[in-house]
Formats: sequence, C-alpha cells, structure tokens
Amino acid sequence: MRHRFETLYGAGPGHLAVLLLGVAVAGYAASIVAGDPLWPWMAVWFVAAVVGHDGVLSPLAAAVDAVLRRLPHARPTTVNYLRVPALGAALTFLMFLPGIIRQGEPVVRGQTGLDQGPFLGRWLLLVAAMAAVSALVYGLRRLTRR
Repeated sequence: MRHRFETLYGAGPGHLAVLLLGVAVAGYAASIVAGDPLWPWMAVWFVAAVVGHDGVLSPLAAAVDAVLRRLPHARPTTVNYLRVPALGAALTFLMFLPGIIRQGEPVVRGQTGLDQGPFLGRWLLLVAAMAAVSALVYGLRRLTRR
C-alpha cells in the first residue's frame, strides 16, 4: 500500500502531512491578513518577493555556483565552505537591510531610544565572523584528512 502511495504521490506520507500542515498555517495567516485594510499592499510585497527570488536571486545564485564549481581544484565539499557563509551573508543582509538603510529611523529612535548607525558595521562583523568560522572549519578538516 505504501509503495503504491509513493508511486502515485511521488513521496512518502510524511511529506504529504508536512505539506498539508504548511497549507493550514498559510491559510490561518491569510485569514488574519484578510481583515487588515492594507492586505493589497501585503499581496504586492509577497508577489514582489516571489519575483525577486525566483526571477533574480535564484538564477544569480545558480550562476555564481556554476562559476565556483568550475574553479580549479573545486570539489562540491570545498565549494560548500564558500556557499554557507555567502548564504548567511545574503540572508542576514535582508534581515538587517531596513536598519542599514535607516528605514523608519524616527520610529526606531522613538521606540528604543537607539540609533540605527551601528547596523552596517555589525552586519559586516557578522559576515566576517561567518567567513572566519567557515575558513577555520575548512582548515581543520584539511589538517585532519592528512
């Protein structure tokens, strides 16, 4: 029975359960947003995020990955030591972007009493730390393989 299910569905029942749970959570979130008068703007932001990710970021990441894999002495395990900090840098950049460009600075200053000036420096330190940890792990793995 399970084999037939996997043949028809393409994956196991656990995958279907997680998928249905994700749809249920998305439906709950949509029901909350539906009552907000600004829901059309949220929909525009969502569509822009999908277009930006699928139309710009994914092809760019694939192109960079193809270049990295063609480097001399590049193996998939070696390339991962570049991929992980780069992905971390990109995701934290998106997270820190409003602070880096000082979007909503009067509100932030009014709510917290703090300035948004340190965001760029802190993000750069975080990226440097991710790159350093990746380089350290790469160096340790190279030493232990010998």
